Amino acid sequence: MPSGQKTYYIQTFGCQMNEHDSEKLAGMLEEKGYLPSEERENADVIVVNTCSVRENADNRFFGQLGVIKKIKERHPDHIIAVCGCMMQQEHITDTIRKKYAWVDIIFGTMNLEEFPRLLDECLTEKKKLMSVYHRQEKVIEGLPMHRKYRYKSFVDIMNGCNNFCTYCIVPYTRGRERSRSPESIVEEIRLLAADGVKEVTLLGQNVNSYGHGADFDCDFAGLIRRIDEVEGIERIRFMTSHPKDLSDRLIEAFRDCRKLCRHIHLPVQSGSTRILSRMNRRYTKEGYLSLVEKIRSAVPEIAVTTDIIVGFPGETEEDFEETMDLVRRVRFDSAFTFLYSIRTGTPAAKYEDQIPEPEKHRRFEHLVETLNGITAEKNARYAGRTERVLVDGPSREDSNTYSGRTDTFKLVNFRSPKDLTGEMADVKITEAKTFSLFGEAVLSR
Repeated sequence: MPSGQKTYYIQTFGCQMNEHDSEKLAGMLEEKGYLPSEERENADVIVVNTCSVRENADNRFFGQLGVIKKIKERHPDHIIAVCGCMMQQEHITDTIRKKYAWVDIIFGTMNLEEFPRLLDECLTEKKKLMSVYHRQEKVIEGLPMHRKYRYKSFVDIMNGCNNFCTYCIVPYTRGRERSRSPESIVEEIRLLAADGVKEVTLLGQNVNSYGHGADFDCDFAGLIRRIDEVEGIERIRFMTSHPKDLSDRLIEAFRDCRKLCRHIHLPVQSGSTRILSRMNRRYTKEGYLSLVEKIRSAVPEIAVTTDIIVGFPGETEEDFEETMDLVRRVRFDSAFTFLYSIRTGTPAAKYEDQIPEPEKHRRFEHLVETLNGITAEKNARYAGRTERVLVDGPSREDSNTYSGRTDTFKLVNFRSPKDLTGEMADVKITEAKTFSLFGEAVLSR
């Protein structure tokens, strides 16, 4: 690093939306002449991008602030900035201002683009700043970005959520739904393809409601079809989708669009219709099962993954057994499983019939054991196949072992005498494990 070169370090908690926001923060910092630092201790600017979906993310953030305080004491001129979903909650920002007064800049999810101005003002005027908007009319376009990968990229198609699930803080931290125009999205993806990007992941809190209430006539399935025509792009993914808004047109796009990956993440949260109603999910167990059947009828090889919450307030043993029944019937390829945690400001936080922690953990362990068994069985079917993999890079443990994903989002570790990072590679699967596949690269002579 050249002498006098200013550097930055960004720590990110949470979802793909936060990861993409951090790429934008990095882009803005690099546009100002900062370079990334591998060591947080030595960075002139330290940014912590927070998540507020789960309680443990809150706890980890405050734990990290305690560590960063010691860095600030050793380097008082270093700038400490905190942003992200947690900053959209007044009780969080009040806590930071009272107990972590050494934090220099606080800003939220809806005014990310203001960070360069806040940083300049903090440096020149030597004062602490807080700027948190609670409303944003549209998605901000054209922010610089430092991509984590050269050959794949996140693309925001919308921000915010209108669903107000009773356990979820996102509508309060990300605001209401705002969709970008299809023209701006397609143009961004054309530029990414020209820069060597092969895979795009479309991001939104609920991509299935893309275009609702917008001043253009294009739904999510229509957007997928437009992106499918972009030359150079080989794979299209998206995160995440709400079952209540998954249309027949999107299922047809899975069937028709050759670049749309055979994988859908479809959060169910619970298998009990009673609990789903209490969560304000607006679908039933039977409706979800019918939807999965319809998807698999159109695309038999599609991988279906999900989110499940265990121990939602009022969940009885019978409700939990409904979830277990759904898991056995759907046979998910994998699932993110969560113990319900109270989120201040959500309706469910006020429910009096909270489930005791030991009971949550008992149910959780039973669910995970069942899910892992199903995942292992599903993965076993890949043994002996040759799969197309987009290669992420070499393993940290072994330079001759690489990893990547199939279009069904299966993680594949494989051996290759050649560096295939960023390439589409054929891999012969020789071994199937519970959470990954292992194989050998099939190289042309």
